Amino acid sequence: MFTDLVGYTALMQENETKAKQIRDRHRKVLHELIPANNGKILQYFGDGTLSIFSSAIHAVNCAVGIQNQMQKNPSIPLRIGLHIGDIVYDDEGVYGDSVNVASRIESMSVPGAVLISDKLFDEIKNQPDLPAVSLGLFELKNVKRPVEIYAVNTAGVVIPKQEEIQGKGSRLMKSVAVLPFVNMSADAENEYFSDGISEEIINALTKVEGLQVTSRTSAFAFKGKLQDIREIGGLLGVTTLLEGSVRKAGDKVRITAQLINVSDGYHYWSETYDRKLEDIFEVQDEISQKIRDRLVENFRGAHIKEKLVSAPTKNIEAYNLFLKGLYHSNKFNPDDFRKAISYYEEASRLDPKLANAYYGLAWSYIVLGSFGQLIPVQAYAKAEEYAKKAIEIDKENFHGYLAMGMVQMFYYWNWDEAEKYFEKANKLGPNCAEVYVGYSLLYHILGKFNQALDYIHEAYRLDPLSLIIINQMADIYLSMEEYKKAEEFYKKALELDPQFRTAINSLAHLKIITGEFDEGVEIMENLQKSFNDELKGAAEMGLSYAFAGKKDKALECLEKLKKREARDKGISLTMDYAMLYAALGETDKAFGYIYKAFDEKHGSLIFIKTFPVTARELSKDPRYFEIMKKLRLD
Repeated sequence: MFTDLVGYTALMQENETKAKQIRDRHRKVLHELIPANNGKILQYFGDGTLSIFSSAIHAVNCAVGIQNQMQKNPSIPLRIGLHIGDIVYDDEGVYGDSVNVASRIESMSVPGAVLISDKLFDEIKNQPDLPAVSLGLFELKNVKRPVEIYAVNTAGVVIPKQEEIQGKGSRLMKSVAVLPFVNMSADAENEYFSDGISEEIINALTKVEGLQVTSRTSAFAFKGKLQDIREIGGLLGVTTLLEGSVRKAGDKVRITAQLINVSDGYHYWSETYDRKLEDIFEVQDEISQKIRDRLVENFRGAHIKEKLVSAPTKNIEAYNLFLKGLYHSNKFNPDDFRKAISYYEEASRLDPKLANAYYGLAWSYIVLGSFGQLIPVQAYAKAEEYAKKAIEIDKENFHGYLAMGMVQMFYYWNWDEAEKYFEKANKLGPNCAEVYVGYSLLYHILGKFNQALDYIHEAYRLDPLSLIIINQMADIYLSMEEYKKAEEFYKKALELDPQFRTAINSLAHLKIITGEFDEGVEIMENLQKSFNDELKGAAEMGLSYAFAGKKDKALECLEKLKKREARDKGISLTMDYAMLYAALGETDKAFGYIYKAFDEKHGSLIFIKTFPVTARELSKDPRYFEIMKKLRLD
């Protein structure tokens, strides 16, 4: 932590006595608060200090306390900047990049403010009493990487205005979150339309270089909630928010939109659009361009596209059906994906040139195939057909290339081709969290964990409230055997949604890996009860019992799995059998199902290398390396 008294040198020349009084009060406050927060003052300067702390939370609490003291009459103009990282210090001084970064951040601050780096923000963002808002991404002198700087936003602490920090560092990026537009229509079922408009604007803005756009999942987490603009901005790490409403009646639509500065609530612009439904794409483009022009106007190297939204169809009914499909896809459960498919199919029937409908179909079949809800080889074949159709119709739509990358991963196990498609998708949609998730999945599967972690961190920056992204981050830490980190992120996902089954399963597996068998079994038993169907979750439950030494109960789960296979036709439980037999130590049967999964092109087979619970059992057998070779994962 660096502190600096503003205007101290000039005051010293004008009034030495007053300057000394201010300096002495500054030092007295620091002498009281820094040790009280487990800190240590390392160096004094004429008008500032350099301190270190044992904890990020202590450091930020201390900085807030100091500024609250400095605001008391007569107020003292003090700047504070903080960063977290390794340092080296001895009797002669303090060294390291972290010291330089903290110093640069302090120099960007203003009197009364506490500015912190993005790395430090990651440590405190789950502390409700220490909210912070992003001021943007900056290029700091002699600092290699761009740093996103946040202002702590608590009572008594100043939030710098944009003009106050202008020129103190090279701003690289501004950021925006598009909150779900409110459905003001008389018909509540028109919610699909207002949600769809919001998502289409998000997709348009992801094409703008130099603009960080929060992904849909995180932005929509605030749907129907009355939260303070600053609080939302702090949680999403953005400088601006777009909010609005949609009223649809017959062939007419009214859309209102406001772009708001998070730090002070200032409205950059606000506008109302009264149009015919057939003009909806022009309205989307106009709103997107206004945001682009307002936020990106002075960016170095920003490539400006003339149009951000082109009409994908002239058939408004087909577009309506596509939005209904999108609405159900976003609920992310098998039943709703099946509903989405019916809407997408009808949309493509009405307009065979509607590329988005084909992408929607491709994505739906990829998810249902990878979840085992459809026979994988059939699901992926359909996904490939529809993804190719989407690209053929619209070569500028990054969604089609993203879908093809997933097909190459899950269907063909062609890792090089998957990477090429992700690269193409990333060029067309440089701010899309889903593309970074694709990259991360690819490198995780290949065992390149550090690269996987880098990409999932990028996705997390764009979509900090996404359960899928948080869980994927935890999975990577699990594969790296960083069990404390993995548990932290599984629990973070469960804080957002205590019923999130994927994280509950994974947390139970983590407990089993670390030898906490009773806790792992208890977690799975509680999850299994919530299904209201004793046949669901049998494989995961059986795995927990098997590793806990409760073989009889594990065998009961095996019988339940057989009953479910007989009852639920059209789903694939091949990998469930493989996993459970591996846990029971019946290796021959486990590999029998693994070879069957290979023939079925079962998507989850590609995670065999990274799923620690069964991998450590199966890797003792030569057949494990044979299947690795078949999957091109050797």
